[in-house]
Order: sequence, then structure tokens, then C-alpha cells
Amino acid sequence: MLPEYREEFNHRFTPEKYERFLARLDARCGTHVAFRNCETPCFFPGALLREMADAGAEMARQLVADAEYLRAADCSIPKQFRAAAPTAKPLFVQADFGIIRGADGTLEPRLVEIQGFPSLYAYQIELAENYREVYELPDNLTPLLGGRTPSEYRDLVSKAILDGCNPENVVLLEIDPERQKTLADFLLTQKMCGVQTVNVAEVRKKGRKLTYERDGRTIPINRIYNRVIVDELMRKGVALDFDFRDDLDVEWAGHPDWFYRISKFSLPYLQHRFVPRSWFLSDVRELPDAAENLVLKPLFSFAGLGVKVGPSREEIGAIPEAERSQYLLQERMRFEPVIDTPHGRTLAEIRIMYIWTRQPEAVTTIVRMGRGKMMGVDQNRDLKWVGASAGFVPR
Repeated sequence: MLPEYREEFNHRFTPEKYERFLARLDARCGTHVAFRNCETPCFFPGALLREMADAGAEMARQLVADAEYLRAADCSIPKQFRAAAPTAKPLFVQADFGIIRGADGTLEPRLVEIQGFPSLYAYQIELAENYREVYELPDNLTPLLGGRTPSEYRDLVSKAILDGCNPENVVLLEIDPERQKTLADFLLTQKMCGVQTVNVAEVRKKGRKLTYERDGRTIPINRIYNRVIVDELMRKGVALDFDFRDDLDVEWAGHPDWFYRISKFSLPYLQHRFVPRSWFLSDVRELPDAAENLVLKPLFSFAGLGVKVGPSREEIGAIPEAERSQYLLQERMRFEPVIDTPHGRTLAEIRIMYIWTRQPEAVTTIVRMGRGKMMGVDQNRDLKWVGASAGFVPR
């Protein structure tokens, strides 16, 4: 895409520049980045990203305004994790798109999934600026949407997370954060906003208050930037000192319920030309297409866990009847490889990242590149010129 930038980048690329890129990225983050970052950024036409951004915002508004859908989605939330004081809208939304070639030969977006949960807001701007500096990208390229400068972007993210609270009383809450692959984002969020990253298992409850310990002090928590994925909490059997259902004196920077309310659960309900056909497995008595033309997805897993592209009939049939409501069948999209690399044309999945102020505002992107059936960095870790990347558009 944007061949003039792609050809120039590929011509000037050297392995030594990539090694310098990785070393400087670790230094910027204050830790080794545990997932693979691609050798190259991506260069996209602004019109294509605007089309994706507008579509994702329209889908998010559609779901939030649909009371019948929200009632159905609320039933999917595990009862023990149905948090008190739900909010009228999510604070953070992510919409993931692949690119197909339409019947008329033009490139078109297709939704992969949509999620009401934070992503790598602090890390992604550092990644993009690292690409710019190491590879000396042209000044007319920007990784940001909406015409913001990097400082304006960071101010917007900080305001969303803090909402006027003292940073000491705002925590980024995660499960065993030091062991998460996204630790770099946590450290950069601390640097950007002044918040502390806190292990959810170490939070203590006293009355209606939650607290954490720091430097021998007990500090009250007034606001939570929630990065806890309930699916992981349940799988690991993490013991908590508080209950999500408690009437707590705390605000949520991203209420936990939106992880379920805007999720893969929404796909059969969404009405948009960029949304592939989708069905709850519990509603499927006869496969709507040949199995190789479908994707089987657990509803609430993360990072591609449990997803099967082109599952066999036996794999679909092996799911117990009692669990079939927790799976989705989706029309398989044949995504177009659009990035020219020394290792051949490569697929790009583009995540549009939103912060919901008055409306969902698209702020930047995450790009995942791959040449396999799936786009996650784990599924492509043994390949070159794949992995996490940043998208740039001309100003």
C-alpha cells in the first residue's frame, strides 16, 4: 500500500537498522518487549483508515443504542463478575479489520471483531515514534488519527484514564502484571500518567474502599484503569479480597462489563456491510457453509486463544451441547496480502483504537502482520517481517 513509501523503505532497510530499532524500543519501554515487533511499519491510504474508523464507530454506537442487544449481552457476563455501577457507554473500544478484495477488484475492510476493552494506548505511540526515528520516516507521515499531535494524543489518553483524579489514587489493574507480555505498555502508562500498576490479587478491601500498598503506605484507590480479563482470572483461579459485585467507592476507567457487552458476542447482532455473517454455535443445527469456509471462536477468549480457522466437522461436533452457546461460527474472510516485503506479500490486520468522549473518537491504530491462518504475534513468531507494527498515513 502507498507503493512510493513501501518501495523506499524496503530499499533502505538493513538488518542492522532493525537490531537498533529493537534495542531502542526496549530502552524506551524500560523492559524487554516480549512479543515480536515487525521489521517494518505500514503505510496506508488515509481514506482506507477513515473508512474503517467510521465503520467501527458506527458499529459501537449501534450496539450501545440497542437496549435489546445489551440485555442479551448482559446475560453473558458471569454472575460473580457483573460489576456494580455500570456505565452508559464504554470508555475504550477496539475494532479489528482485515482487508479483502471486493467483487469489483477494489480493497475493502471486513470486521474481524470489536471489543469494549483497552488496548496498548501508551505502547503504540512509542512504537510508532521508534519506527519514525530509527528508520528516518518522512515528516508528512503520522501514526495518529484525528489530526492530533503526539502530545495531544498523550494528553487525551491521560485524561481518559485519570479523569481529574490524583494519579496516586488511580491504578492500572492487571493479573500478575510483571509476567504479562504487555508489561511494556503498563510501564509506559505509568510514565505517561503517573498511575501505579497493581496486581489485582494484592488489592485490599476495607468497607467500601479498595487500597494498595506502596513504599510501606496504604493508599486508597479512587479509580481503576481496568486491564483484568475475567476469562484469565477464572482460568487461573485468582483469589480476590473484593467482589466485583460489591458497592465500592471507586470509578472505573473502562467498566469491566464492557468486555462482554462489546465483544465477539455482538457479531451476530451487528448490521453493517463490513461485518461477515456470524452465528452462535448453539443456534446452528446444520452448518451454513462448508466447514473450511468458517472460523470457530470462543466468545470471550483473548489473543486468539482457542480460535480455529477452517475447523473440521469433528472439531465443531466435539464441543459439548452445554458449551455451544459460548462459541461463535463466523464466515471465513479471505484476506488480501497487501504489504510487499522481502519475504513475499503479507497480510495486515488493522485495529482502530477509540476513546469514547461525546462520541467514539478514533485516535490511532495497531497493525498485526502475518502470513499464516491467524494474525496474532504468537501464531507468527517464527517468521520474519511479521508481528506487531504501527500504521502511518500521510497528513
